[in-house]
Order: sequence, then structure tokens, then C-alpha cells
Amino acid sequence: MKKKISLLGATGSIGTQTIDIIQSNPDKFQLVSFSAGKNIDKVREIASTLKPKVVSVILREDAAKLQSEFPAIKFIYGHEGLIEIAAHTGADVVVNAVIGSVGLRPTLEAIRSGITIAIANKETLVAAGDIVIEEARKYNVPLLPVDSEHSALFQALNGENPKRVSKLILTASGGSFRDLSREELANVTVAQALAHPNWSMGNKLTIDSATMMNKGLEVIEAHHLFGMPYDDIDVLLHRESIIHSMVEFEDTSVMAQLGSPDMRVPIQYALTYPDRIPMKNANRLRLEEIGQLHFEKVDFVRFKALELAYAAGREGGTLPTVMNAANEIAVGLFMQGKIPFLQIEEFVERVMNNHETISTPNFEAILEADSRARKMVYAMVE
Repeated sequence: MKKKISLLGATGSIGTQTIDIIQSNPDKFQLVSFSAGKNIDKVREIASTLKPKVVSVILREDAAKLQSEFPAIKFIYGHEGLIEIAAHTGADVVVNAVIGSVGLRPTLEAIRSGITIAIANKETLVAAGDIVIEEARKYNVPLLPVDSEHSALFQALNGENPKRVSKLILTASGGSFRDLSREELANVTVAQALAHPNWSMGNKLTIDSATMMNKGLEVIEAHHLFGMPYDDIDVLLHRESIIHSMVEFEDTSVMAQLGSPDMRVPIQYALTYPDRIPMKNANRLRLEEIGQLHFEKVDFVRFKALELAYAAGREGGTLPTVMNAANEIAVGLFMQGKIPFLQIEEFVERVMNNHETISTPNFEAILEADSRARKMVYAMVE
């Protein structure tokens, strides 16, 4: 039987690659619903090709226009539309590929509907990891990681006794500015930041990779997904992005997952788990052609954002929520040309330093802390 897929964020980087996998395997997958933003031309393309049952967009007028063009498809809109797509009862798997903490409520609704979640929206676990993991346990819903690093850890841990794990090792390319000193970062441009040397990702993720905040978010995500203390989660610079992450066990054995840098591989694995199917139009890893792999210890002075993420994760409570919210706004301001690159982490640190952490927040406290942090960053600019 075909696996029925509901996709949140269909027109983004992860979303479009998920669509590619679905189209390449029409005998395996069926897209039953999806959400998108304002790229209406792409929505039309997906709707006409894959013929889902329900589609959500941001604006009411876009939904009305599309409804007249595709009468056989139900079009909805806004945040409530996004939640409806997430909780679509006809889906076997929800792929959460939206960017930012907007993915939190849809994730919780999908969990409460008992739908397996393939999670690429790392901000959800950063902002409210304790709540999400507890709800997933309560409803017995699998959270299948889509990030290449967490997929690698997930694969390396398959069949292993988690009590015998001594360390998780996340690899990091170092991003667009990995060879620049902090002094050289003062005047870098948005275009330079978006020129990632290895991966094809969305703009926000690429900027986060340049600051290394993306890796910090992944450390917090790994803590929640795999239940590991922060002292047992390491980050290792690996510029080739061939080893996607590693697990070290008590007997000193290290299990690594390798592959060419292609996000479709972890996406497809999450969709087919526990099975595997051929990856079409993919480059196979040829180690003899690569020749050498390089590794470096992370300099936390150089990559300040990563240090901030570890600090937020260790304190827990609402501090990771605040850090993530401040980072989302600061990254947006940088992309708009309103602040320089280094001010992203400066704003994040200032917001964190001015926050009084709630150690065991409920959902409402999470939302309030998130909102307050965003307003604080805007106030700093003004």
C-alpha cells in the first residue's frame, strides 16, 4: 500500500526535495495534503501534478483564488489551516518542513492525532522539546529525524542498547565563513552568507549554518531526541560533509553514517523507515575519489552562537525558546540588510542575558517567552 504523506512547508528546500521523492516513487507514496507560503505558482504546480485532497496557504485571498482553479481540492488558509494539515487524519506520516517555531503547534496537533512525524523543523524541539517529547511518549508517536545529522545518529543507534552509548558526535561543515576570522566577519554580505560550500538549503538554515547557530539548535534537538546529556554531545568540524554524524559506545567503538551531501537521502529514509528503497538520480559516495577527510576541534570563541546554544540547552526551561526566537528575528533583520552579520549573535546573547528562565514552563509560558524575545530584538533595532 502507498504511504500517505502530509507535508508542512512544501515550497521550501526540504519540502521541494520531499516532493521530488514522492514524484519519483508514485508506487510508494501519495501526497494527501500540504501547506505552503506565498509561492502560489509552486502551489499550483504541486496541486496539478500530485492532486492532494487538502492544501493550506497563508492568505485567505490566495486560498479563494486557488479554490476556483482546483474545485476538487479543499483550500484552507492561515495558521489554523496549517494545523488542520498537520492533523489530517488521512495521513500516515506528517513531514514537518516549515521553518521556525511556527511548526510547534502543528507538531503537537499531529502527535495528538497519532500520526508519525518526520521532523525537519528543529526549532520545534528547541523551543519546547520537553513538551513535544512528553506528548510523543504519551500518544506513542514516533519522531523520525530528517536532519542529516540526526538521521545519521538514528541509523547508527538502530539495534543498539542506548545505555551503552557514551557520546554523540555531530559533524559540522563550518558554513559559508568557516575559513574567516571573527575580524573578517565584520563586513560580510547576505549573498556571501548564502553561498554554502556543501549543502543546498533554505535561506534561514544557510545563515544559521554560517553563524553555527544551526549546529547549536541541532545539539539541543539531539539532546531531546536521544535523551543524551549536553556534556556527552560533541560537535566536530568536518568540511567535506561526508560523515554526517557518529556515535561512540562504551567499548570505544564508533559507528558513523556516511554519504554524499544530499538531503533527499535522510528525507527518504524517514519516509520509508524501517525499510529502504533505491534513491533515484543520486550520486553514490566514492571515497577513492574524495581521497581525504578532514576534522577539526570547534573553537567556541570563533563560533559564539554555538556556545550560546550549549548554554541555553544546559539551563533549559524557557531559555532555549528565547534564544531561538531572538535568533529567528535577528537572522531576518540581517537578510533585510538592517543589521551586520555579527550583530545576530550579539542580539541573541543580549536577549538571553535579560531573560528570567522559567524552569518547567507550560505551553502558554513557552509562547509568551517566544513573543517577548522577538519584541525585544525589534526594540534593540529601533
